[in-house]
Amino acid sequence: MQNLNDAQKQAVSHFEGPMLVLAGPGSGKTRVITERIRYLTTEKGVAPASILVITFTKAAAAEMRIRYQNLCSAPKSGVHFGTFHAIFFTILKYAYHYTADNIIRDEVRYDILKQILNETDLEIQDEHEFLGDLESEISRVKGERINLSNYYSPLCADEVFREMFLKYQKVLEKKRLIDFDDMLVYCYELLDKRPDIRQMWQRQFPYILIDEFQDISRVQYDVVKLLGAPANNIFIVGDDDQSIYGFRGAKPDIMKQFLKDYPDAKRCLLGVNYRCAPEIVEVAAKLIGKNQNRLPKKICAAKTAAGKEPAAVEKREFQGLTEENEEIRAKILEYRNQGIPYGEIAVLFRTNIQARALSYKLMEFNIPFVMKERIPNLYEHWIVRDIMTYVQIARGNRERGQVLRIINRPKRYVHRNAFTEPYVDFEELKCFYEDKDWMIDRIEQLQYDISMLAQMKPYAAVNFIRRGIGYDEYIREYAEYRGIRADDMFEILDELLEEARQQETFEEWFDSIQAYKEELQAQTRKSFALQKGQLQEDAVMLMTMHGAKGLEFECVFIPDANEGVTPHSKSVLSADMEEERRMFYVAMTRAKSHLHIYYLKERFHKEVDVSRFVEEMN
Repeated sequence: MQNLNDAQKQAVSHFEGPMLVLAGPGSGKTRVITERIRYLTTEKGVAPASILVITFTKAAAAEMRIRYQNLCSAPKSGVHFGTFHAIFFTILKYAYHYTADNIIRDEVRYDILKQILNETDLEIQDEHEFLGDLESEISRVKGERINLSNYYSPLCADEVFREMFLKYQKVLEKKRLIDFDDMLVYCYELLDKRPDIRQMWQRQFPYILIDEFQDISRVQYDVVKLLGAPANNIFIVGDDDQSIYGFRGAKPDIMKQFLKDYPDAKRCLLGVNYRCAPEIVEVAAKLIGKNQNRLPKKICAAKTAAGKEPAAVEKREFQGLTEENEEIRAKILEYRNQGIPYGEIAVLFRTNIQARALSYKLMEFNIPFVMKERIPNLYEHWIVRDIMTYVQIARGNRERGQVLRIINRPKRYVHRNAFTEPYVDFEELKCFYEDKDWMIDRIEQLQYDISMLAQMKPYAAVNFIRRGIGYDEYIREYAEYRGIRADDMFEILDELLEEARQQETFEEWFDSIQAYKEELQAQTRKSFALQKGQLQEDAVMLMTMHGAKGLEFECVFIPDANEGVTPHSKSVLSADMEEERRMFYVAMTRAKSHLHIYYLKERFHKEVDVSRFVEEMN
């Protein structure tokens, strides 16, 4: 146990019974877990095969296995490392003889849900986004073991959601398929109802170690309790201040629940941060200290402040996105010139949509970057496609599909049956409604609007479609129908308007759209290579706060620290706000030496407020 601090030694040398290790950022938790496995096997004589180490990702399991093997100089460890899903599926395989073919593939699940959606009366404009949200809702119900009759969906009417959920489960059962959430639920039901099978696995793994325990869901915790009994040699390592996966069912309360369920559990705080500069540790502690629902802890920095070093934390306001992104670009090049590799620089966003504007800037200056998550292409959003369809029609396109796309956006009450040919003739359309003067008036108004659009430059055209033709009013009506925030959709339109402001002609704009699409495709390939560990390029990392979890960089930028962005506008409940604060805390503590927190006066020419989190650090 050389070079371990006292708290780390206390955790490593724990032998039997439950233990909770609170591991702050950069406190050496992975080393503690691997050292404890070595301690159990070499000093306490525990058979390696009796030890189960559970992580949340394959990468974390693989890294821990390698670090343990290096520590023990053993080519094979015998210790079982795996993710929750891999371990629970192993248990199901023995009981139900499942194979990998029984696990539903993402594309099959998507197609099943799409078919179920088509059987409803819901009018959905962005089907892909809705189906993604539907998957998340179904996952939440299963992961938290919620009674379906007591679940209230924010996505659509409750009875519609329940009907879709039940249809989905029926299809899975018919095809003998399970999804990732079923693995957890079925494993719990199996161990709960079959004491013989439960006891077999309890004998197999009398020692259980769990990494990142703050990310655990209700059903995962329930299975762990069943597996750990009766010896309860459950060693959990985590930090409730870094619990940021509420959308997956993770709850920081479960760490408190562990202490209630195991009142004899030993506790240990790894409170020394070996990663961050003292100033970063100090301001991060002030921020997270504002949360009420947390286990109390004091974190200090291992590093000492150097008097001549520049301030480790910079908080700065900018007029708008253009100025902010220009400063980030300039700072990146400044750090690069100081000898800091691009790969040691990260820009962390609350959502991946924010990365669009900065990615334009980095492309313009040939600064290599990679986005860990996919950057959504603004021009593929259904709202933007509507606007661009208006533009194409103004430029002479009369394809039936194109005209159908916008004819009732805003509502003109034109029926699909009026379109019988592959190309639309507006004069023939008026003939279809020859006995309805009010319909002819609407079609003539559309013809006039299109003729006006044809003469406009990009910025004027987008503005005219929104306010003159009435597309903004259509968005308000659609948001009310769906029960969602219109402001989120208006932000898409504001971003498009800002892009249009910079274009002189549509020809130039279309060329830049194509170039951006090709660059995003290249970024997707880079992101895939990054996930596979095959990316060799030295590149700036752009990622979300969620995606940055577990990583560290010399220099970190957190842009757009404004109300509505971070904390996100959707976070209204106290529990949601505390998770937003934890997310900001995680982002701050990724920085080793330099942390830049930037916020705006205006976003898309509208005044915005600085994030409360910036104020709370002072």
